[in-house]
Amino acid sequence: MTPELSIVIPCFNEEENVRAICAAVTAEAAQHARSHEILLIDNCSTDGTRALMRALCAEDPRIRAIFNNRNYGQMRSPTYGIYQAEGAAVIGMCADFQDPPAMIGAFVAQWRAGAQVVLAQRRSERTSPLLGAVRRLGYALLRRFGDIPVIPGATGFGLFDRVVVDTLAAWNEPEPFFRGMLVESGFRLAVVPVDRPERAAGTSKNGIGALASFALSALAGSAKSLLRLPILLACVAAGIAGLTALGVIVAGLLDGPILALIGFALAFGMFAVLLLFLGLIGEQVRMLAERSRNVPLVIEEERINFPADRARPAARTLIRRP
Repeated sequence: MTPELSIVIPCFNEEENVRAICAAVTAEAAQHARSHEILLIDNCSTDGTRALMRALCAEDPRIRAIFNNRNYGQMRSPTYGIYQAEGAAVIGMCADFQDPPAMIGAFVAQWRAGAQVVLAQRRSERTSPLLGAVRRLGYALLRRFGDIPVIPGATGFGLFDRVVVDTLAAWNEPEPFFRGMLVESGFRLAVVPVDRPERAAGTSKNGIGALASFALSALAGSAKSLLRLPILLACVAAGIAGLTALGVIVAGLLDGPILALIGFALAFGMFAVLLLFLGLIGEQVRMLAERSRNVPLVIEEERINFPADRARPAARTLIRRP
């Protein structure tokens, strides 16, 4: 029987949290949904997470598991899990309790009131100053240059109606910026404020490198107008280059090395900006290549507790629900 509610929980080295999060989610879902399933998708953990997932599946047939054959990153694996869920509504959340299970009731209430997308919006952020600065910079760039508005504080923790999930699955995005796709799709959206708690146990997998990679993929996928800026910058750079050349000539005549150094600094600054936009163009080209190859979001190694008709997705539908 198709469940009313699916809760998708992506995992990577979450042996300290996976059993507790399943218990907390089960308790909340039992109160607010007529029926539910929990779908755990493991991104090739190297600790004891998979063994615990197998045990949980053996204890409760409503808990299902997908094991990826390698780590596919923080954009592809969670989105693939959402596409594989069967519920009339699907909730995506983290395994470490930074997305509070207690929000499930509020999400379901908004959904039953008519919202097709319900997103949690953080009112507070507990992170290091450096990570916080990188995150704020990424969102500032998306707000300024993105093709669609970004909801401040919304991380993708929320509920999505079945029609939303099926629509986005058909888009065939190779690096899905899912929270941006939700807004771009134009479905009825509600926002629920939430205070984000501390991680329950373990260490976060989202370091500066992961956040930078995420921001680059998000910019390339949802800020296409940004790629037009190099034309404007080329004009600005030409003007600066002319002024720099004039400054170097004046510095030579007046024996002023400081002015020459300033000119070279400006030139190198513009060169750095140019390289940034070349990188974004390269990321766009890579995404176009991935679309033409029809590369799946993930390749499964194994799935557990799925019904017979969902035991294994067809080879050409790995990106979408079978």
